[in-house]
Amino acid sequence: MLDFGTDGPASVDYPDFAQAVCGAVRERSADLGILVCGTGIGMSIAANRFPEIRCALVHDVTTARLTRAHNDANVLALGARIIGEEVALDILGAFLSTPYEGGRHDRRIAKLNPQTETQE
Repeated sequence: MLDFGTDGPASVDYPDFAQAVCGAVRERSADLGILVCGTGIGMSIAANRFPEIRCALVHDVTTARLTRAHNDANVLALGARIIGEEVALDILGAFLSTPYEGGRHDRRIAKLNPQTETQE
């Protein structure tokens, strides 16, 4: 487990932490990433700016499960001021334990990834 988080109450710039987590996922030093900020919105916006990252802002177990199963989300964003600790732990468990279903979803996921144009 890699931890790129803060260790105190001082204000920080959330894009720096999103970049660190998404870098680890993109470089394959981590399979999945977890981002937490006040609402989760800023973190999800920052994370989704990176190629190959599919970050989902989730508020319940059902959407955590479905974003892994259908969207192959590789980063989870949570809002610490939005959901409670117990719900967050349940969401985390669902996100980490749900595999990607593939199949009919593969075509859609491929459309999310930028295509590299070949030069002739």
